[in-house]
Amino acid sequence: MSSGRIENAVIVGMGALGILYGSFIRENLGREHVTFLMDERRLERHQKDVYTINGRTVDFQMTAPEQVKKADLVIFAVKYGALQDAIREVKNAVGENTVILSIMNGIVTEDLIGGVYGMERMVDSVPIGMDAMREGTSLHYTKAGRLQIGVRGEERQEELGRVAEFFDRAGVPHEVMEDIRRAMWNKFMINVGTNQTCMVYQTTYGGSMKGQAYEDQKGAMHEVMRVAAAEGVKLTEDDYQKDIAILNSLDPDGYPSMRQDAVARRRSEVELFSGTVIRLAKKHGLSVPVNEKYYRKIQEIESRY
Repeated sequence: MSSGRIENAVIVGMGALGILYGSFIRENLGREHVTFLMDERRLERHQKDVYTINGRTVDFQMTAPEQVKKADLVIFAVKYGALQDAIREVKNAVGENTVILSIMNGIVTEDLIGGVYGMERMVDSVPIGMDAMREGTSLHYTKAGRLQIGVRGEERQEELGRVAEFFDRAGVPHEVMEDIRRAMWNKFMINVGTNQTCMVYQTTYGGSMKGQAYEDQKGAMHEVMRVAAAEGVKLTEDDYQKDIAILNSLDPDGYPSMRQDAVARRRSEVELFSGTVIRLAKKHGLSVPVNEKYYRKIQEIESRY
């Protein structure tokens, strides 16, 4: 891929993170520099919606897959269950020099996207430290967090530099990570713990720090540590304590995406979290009882929708 300054981004997925980081691009570079991509049915439904961020009205460009123009940067911000549709929908936005970024949960989405469009254009990303919650067309947050970005291997340093330079101009909070794979596993540990705990115990960030909810959250996260070690990634007790400090810094009355899914009676990303832990644990002959419990209970919850 040849170099070139990134001037515009297409975001597929209008959830909390897509809107949050899309708003930085719009605010600092202009409305024409960021476009949300969605199928015709959703476009017809949402293009007249009025979006607010912390009470302030914000309007975004939107387009359908058939009308989208080639983008310098494509950002995936959908739920895991919508990923395969999203991969097909962005086809017309991906050009010769397009860089692709996934700000989705989990540790597998980059490989799935790169398997279709080429790993040479992928820059890995980990969203961390935000407490954004979307309710309808309203987004609320007290902490915007940041995107940790990096690449696995020297051959994609140029693409990483292009994204970092664009984020600098767009005012998107970010940091370049030397070991992005470790950062991805560390965020995965947080997600497996707090997302599932808040859903199973029907609680908030604050509630996940108390009683049996906290004990199960701790257990689920330590199971990720053991699976990560078997996969060649070392997570430490110090990493765990730093993650708990991050969770304690969030709005105690807020709750993560998985709990938001449960409140809205949507299918969750359980396969991405405990489902992945269980599959990798089986591969390495490890025991992960808390994640197995969470997997069962979340399936029970969703069976009642």
